[in-house]
Amino acid sequence: MITLDDIRAAARAIEGQVVRTPFLKSQTLSEITGAQVYLKFENHQFTASFKERGAINKLLSLTPEQRKKGVIACSAGNHAQGVAYHATRLGIPSTIVMPQHTPFVKVEHTRKHGAQVVLHGEGFDDAMREAQRLCKERDLNFVHPYDDERIIAGQGTIGLEMLEMHPELDMLVIAIGGGGLISGITLAAKALKPDIEVIGVEVARFPGMYHAVRGTPPHFGPSTIAEGIAVKEPGKLTKEIVAKHVADIVLVDEGDIEEAIVLLLEIEKTVVEGAGAASLAALLKDPARFKGRKVGLVLCGGNIDPLMLADIVQRGMVRSGRLARIEVEARDLPGSLAKITACLALHNASVEEVHHQRKFTQLAVQQVEIDLVVKTRNHAHVKQIVEALQAEGFSARAYGADEKESA
Repeated sequence: MITLDDIRAAARAIEGQVVRTPFLKSQTLSEITGAQVYLKFENHQFTASFKERGAINKLLSLTPEQRKKGVIACSAGNHAQGVAYHATRLGIPSTIVMPQHTPFVKVEHTRKHGAQVVLHGEGFDDAMREAQRLCKERDLNFVHPYDDERIIAGQGTIGLEMLEMHPELDMLVIAIGGGGLISGITLAAKALKPDIEVIGVEVARFPGMYHAVRGTPPHFGPSTIAEGIAVKEPGKLTKEIVAKHVADIVLVDEGDIEEAIVLLLEIEKTVVEGAGAASLAALLKDPARFKGRKVGLVLCGGNIDPLMLADIVQRGMVRSGRLARIEVEARDLPGSLAKITACLALHNASVEEVHHQRKFTQLAVQQVEIDLVVKTRNHAHVKQIVEALQAEGFSARAYGADEKESA
């Protein structure tokens, strides 16, 4: 079993080779959640993920003969980049197997770091089987993404740093994929402060560890925004550690994670991927559970596709009422649109898109359906605009993110 001495040895080994990332209190997120929230910015690592810590610790343990043969790893992206980057630095050939639908940005960055990339399978588990097959076929050294003592010890160095910088913490909330991150941090934190409470977070579509520690059959979704923690089968080592030391595992939905990504971007001015936002998503989903606690969160990764991020931001604006879709029925006469936009201007709403619908509608031929996308302040502002349009004689209604009538 990994001990505090192993984690401290890992900290000494990797010192100067990874970033000692900031660990800061967020005043605004603390006000929003009711907890005292501290953020560990592991998205500030060179490859934008905590995975570098375990990867370099494992690679440094290889013998000269093992280094010469080369290494192979399986990853949805972040472990891949960590292994590729540090293997290249150490002169070790690396092969990385990634699921076929891994975000393009992660695939390209892994290649740029010097690895041979093999795309295989629909998800992580398919890619893992292929990596194990190639490992035997090519006589390579396998660098497991989470179920390895050196990997776990490397990730545990985050826990050392968190409690060294803020020993007053009484709770840690950590994302779970295969379990390497939470296992390492938990072992370090519990050794330093036995009464600290650790809560794990999984995405509801991939509750592998949640069901593994309960002995219940899991049900998985087709995909998730948090592909970095979309692991169906957690590790044997990590399962034992989580079952023994982690107080609870909570599940968050896709919308919870999207909300957390937008808040971190807007409030903390930091970009995180889905897995990186999971811990904050747990606080946002159930703030009463964490109210008054001194909570440490790990922003474990920042590798998100820019196009996906743009979509998430837009959807976040809709959820908060800062972007609204308003449908207006009007007489198809000159000046109708001008009257509508004048009403919007009077109430300080900015029009982003306008679409006239004459053909695909059940309205009378003399009527027109006008769809507007409008920049607004909040949900109350949207309601105010709809009421103003109705007062002008128009039939108007607003739609939210789920396309149900909201006003």
